[in-house]
Amino acid sequence: MSHILVTGGAGYIGSHACKLLAQAGHVPVSFDNLSTGWASAVKFGPLVQGDLLDRAALDAAFAEFQPRAVMHFGALSQVGEATRDPGRYWRNNVIGSLNLIEAMLQAGCRDMVFSSTCATYGDQDGVILDENSAQMPLNAYGATKLAVETMLRDFGASHGLNAVIFRYFNVAGADPEAEIGEWHQPETHLIPVMIEAAAGKRPELVIHGNDYPTADGTCIRDYVHVIDLVDAHIRGLDWLLAGRGSRVFNLGTGAGFSVNEVIRHCREATGLDVPFRFGPRRDGDAAALVSGSTRACEELGWQPERSSLRIMIADAWRWYRTGGYSG
Repeated sequence: MSHILVTGGAGYIGSHACKLLAQAGHVPVSFDNLSTGWASAVKFGPLVQGDLLDRAALDAAFAEFQPRAVMHFGALSQVGEATRDPGRYWRNNVIGSLNLIEAMLQAGCRDMVFSSTCATYGDQDGVILDENSAQMPLNAYGATKLAVETMLRDFGASHGLNAVIFRYFNVAGADPEAEIGEWHQPETHLIPVMIEAAAGKRPELVIHGNDYPTADGTCIRDYVHVIDLVDAHIRGLDWLLAGRGSRVFNLGTGAGFSVNEVIRHCREATGLDVPFRFGPRRDGDAAALVSGSTRACEELGWQPERSSLRIMIADAWRWYRTGGYSG
């Protein structure tokens, strides 16, 4: 059994990765400052409460657990906030990642699975994005993730650091067993916000813009189930542990859905109405982002088996009804 350090392991995606890591026979060590994560989401291995900006805390975690590899999810990720406060994103996402990389190398750990994003591609309407698409981020979130990708390549060339980089699209759904799930406070992601509106927890869903150049005027996104996503991360880890070297993969389904279409599926999955109104566009939002994931399917043997909107919303609805981490 090998220890795997999981930054952001108390967060939405990181906690699901920890569950699958444990099922695969690893010991996930969550490194998280709990600014957006939940200690109660850390159920599958130890929790180290620490910040990526604290190099001493990172060094201590590597010394104690001697992880074989790192899964790096720890980052700020809100587009609106990134546009308002880019300095916070560059400091946390880039300097924090630099601290992590240098701590890894000092400890003799040279394998990382990195959580990047489709936001590095920017707004390229009418195009199925693949790993060779031009990267033209529109906001500090995408720009900082692209900077970390560049940093990983540089450290790979100079220090033999190996990285599997996943650029993924909108993540949704929850653990089918409802043991963990998505629980941000405040919530900003479309499907859980939609569910909160349907359940009466909030008065309405605000759709940010209805004048995009799409069929119904609302943004189009490619949604992937969180379990499918972290399954790819386990496969990426196996790729690294087999000595296959650095690689970039997109993760998505190749099918885009507008906000209005997601609302319709939510109504069908929950049996509830979704009250909504239209608001202004958010700065930095692309009109349409859809992934081509052929490389992940062919090289990793990955298949997004749970990534239909019906299943993603049903799993998220099941998790919501547990009361989440707030009970």
